Amino acid sequence: MNGIIHSFQSLGAVDGPGLRFVIFLQGCTLRCAYCHNPDTWAPNGKTYSIEEVVEKVLRYKPYFSRNGGVTVSGGEPLMQWQFVAELFRRLHREGIHTALDTAGIGDPEGARLVLLHTDLVLCDLKFSSAKDYLRYCRGNLNTVLDFLRQTETLQVPLWIRHVVVPNLTSGTEHIQKIADLAAQFSNLQRLELLPFRKLCISKYQAMKIPFPLSDYEECTGAEIERLYRLIENHLPQAARARCFSAPAHP
Repeated sequence: MNGIIHSFQSLGAVDGPGLRFVIFLQGCTLRCAYCHNPDTWAPNGKTYSIEEVVEKVLRYKPYFSRNGGVTVSGGEPLMQWQFVAELFRRLHREGIHTALDTAGIGDPEGARLVLLHTDLVLCDLKFSSAKDYLRYCRGNLNTVLDFLRQTETLQVPLWIRHVVVPNLTSGTEHIQKIADLAAQFSNLQRLELLPFRKLCISKYQAMKIPFPLSDYEECTGAEIERLYRLIENHLPQAARARCFSAPAHP
């Protein structure tokens, strides 16, 4: 079985617990206004077999095996759910922790088969309303919430992530709604607020397409801390503790 892969990161530190070997898959149907990887949208890239990927991972196992593992990201990894499900099954045979970094879109049955071999889900909850999901991502909020319910049913530990864009996703009511949505899920371990950055602009320029949020300000660390304090009482105790120990993101 083959997968279409954009790139590999040998030792990532912000894609799950510990050090991670990160695999970025190609292909995504969303068009998020703040997407940092527009070069992963099209379903083209280099093809690798499961065996080739596992071989690459095992070279780095001595570095991440104690507290880390493998994270599959994208693009949207659930667009290639057959590949991810089989890859995670093989990695479990090697005793390797698996994490799925996803926007929660894709075939529900395919997602279920991936989750059967997943130790942690990192899911982007991008907006708090269906209207904004459609406007800024061309996505469906209900699809994402259905996926999150799947993770709860299968009791896969869950980290929910939300990108904070000043004057777009930074409002008090909006952030409280995000926290309330996250708190619905009994498997929630952490809610991460990620500051909006514009390091991706060079990719848009290279692809000769406009970056939709080029006129928006970046988010500061101070603003992230303010918002964490704002939502503290909206989260379960376990998730609350982990929020304030979450790593900083670029």
